[in-house]
Amino acid sequence: MKPYDFALYALVLVGWSTSWLPLKWQVGEIAPEVSLTWRFAIAGSLLMVITWQSGRRLHLQPLEHAMALAIGVFLFSTNYFFFYTGAVVLPSGLLAVVFASASLINLFYSALIFRAPIATRDLLASALGFSGIIMLYWPEIVREAAALPVLAALGLCVLGTLSFCSGNMVSTAAQRRGLPIMGSTAWAMLYGAGLMLAMSLIRGQQLSIEFTWQYIGGGLWLAVFGSVIAFTAYLTLLGRIGASRAAYATVLFPPIALGLSSLFEGYQWTVSALFGLPLVLIGIVLINQTRKRHAPAGEKINEP
Repeated sequence: MKPYDFALYALVLVGWSTSWLPLKWQVGEIAPEVSLTWRFAIAGSLLMVITWQSGRRLHLQPLEHAMALAIGVFLFSTNYFFFYTGAVVLPSGLLAVVFASASLINLFYSALIFRAPIATRDLLASALGFSGIIMLYWPEIVREAAALPVLAALGLCVLGTLSFCSGNMVSTAAQRRGLPIMGSTAWAMLYGAGLMLAMSLIRGQQLSIEFTWQYIGGGLWLAVFGSVIAFTAYLTLLGRIGASRAAYATVLFPPIALGLSSLFEGYQWTVSALFGLPLVLIGIVLINQTRKRHAPAGEKINEP
């Protein structure tokens, strides 16, 4: 990796690891679907401009628009809706850990959809990763008063991760058909914003904002840095160093996100959590090493 690659990697890591705390700031007074409408309307519009200014293809055929719509449903609306809802109960750092398990879930999705083989090492990596997640959440689960809300929020985040992984499969299929990555992503973000807008109108939600620096500043950070700058840097990094090495950012951002949660939300580390986090990270490393050896040509891993 050259210095420019390290700079790109730093942008990706900062964007991913710092996005979970501002996400937590988005929940509360404003409905999740409204916050997501603002986020991806801004992000999609900015990415449209970047794609057009860079001379990349923005025009899509009808079938390509259908695939971009599917990506928008899974990657830029449904999955975030579940995470925003779960964030009402869970600390931001734990949200990041659940999301990082996407690397583990993608293994089984690839086996189911693309008939990719699953080796014994892959099963061991998955067992380690999911055991670590259980250990991280165990102190909250055993508290009788908070058990049901925590389990419900954890279930929503798992659904969000499954939605994200479904989007990864659609995105992989789309890229194999030659869809332009940045152009289709810009359209997908706008489609996701449109879906969240429709949900807001159906549920009678007003398109309002919370006039606090956390909500406005956090929303702009998520839209501009987390969704546009970091993602553009990640796409550039994919072309320079490949998906396998770029994917190791998923190993690095959960500890940083948990550290930020400790500083700003008072997240309390327990013995169970101290043992659980390394298990999650080891599982992700093993899965990424497997993907490096066996990933299909053209496979990409999308950002959070």
